[in-house]
Amino acid sequence: MAEEEPGLKPLQEDARITSLDERLKRAKSEEAVRNGAPTGEADANYRLGNRVLAELIGGMIGGAVIGYTLDWLLGTTPWLLLTLLFLGIASAFRNIIRISNQRSK
Repeated sequence: MAEEEPGLKPLQEDARITSLDERLKRAKSEEAVRNGAPTGEADANYRLGNRVLAELIGGMIGGAVIGYTLDWLLGTTPWLLLTLLFLGIASAFRNIIRISNQRSK
């Protein structure tokens, strides 16, 4: 029955409410800056640091594991371990240099 009755027309949006919303958004952004809220740039730098660390650790561990396994299979203890460990480190540094030379987006 209520649907059949002519109801009140919706009110026009009040300019005071719009102004208040804009001031609230501005105040929240200023407060975030004042409190030192993290920005997207800090997150990108954190991810880049983690990527560099992963490259370094991955290269060293990968070379050591493969070298140790080949030494164990071929009986050439410690030569392949040392060789592949240094190759893994060199590869990690090459990748880190490549990452550092990329332009940031």
